Amino acid sequence: MPETTTLNSVCVGPSACSAIRTAQIYYWDLHRSRTGTWYSTGLGACGISNTDSDHIAAVSRILFDQYPGYAGGDPNSNPVCGAQIKANYQGNYVTVTVTDRCEACAETDLDFSPAAFSKLADPSVGRITGMTWSWA
Repeated sequence: MPETTTLNSVCVGPSACSAIRTAQIYYWDLHRSRTGTWYSTGLGACGISNTDSDHIAAVSRILFDQYPGYAGGDPNSNPVCGAQIKANYQGNYVTVTVTDRCEACAETDLDFSPAAFSKLADPSVGRITGMTWSWA
């Protein structure tokens, strides 16, 4: 597991903030997940109702709560909501939209809708290890 990095930064001016956000997003891109799971969907932390057939994912509470530009409070306003992720597992790919927060996930794990998980592996396996992902 990568070392924990605090992402609550103070910056002066838009260009400084943009540089910090870019570096922070790049940090997460370098430390991609090794584990993927699936869950039954519904109303997610982003305030969006989903169905099991949607291609969505939940990111860890760590990534969700410390995502650049999110000051806490209303989770519906988190900039990670709506972000696209491309996941890969054993040559299978899926692009998902972030709409939820995963309490039990490690920092860079992803929790997929059943439809999205089935693009990577048979849902009967429940958990995949060795998955990689990047921001799409």
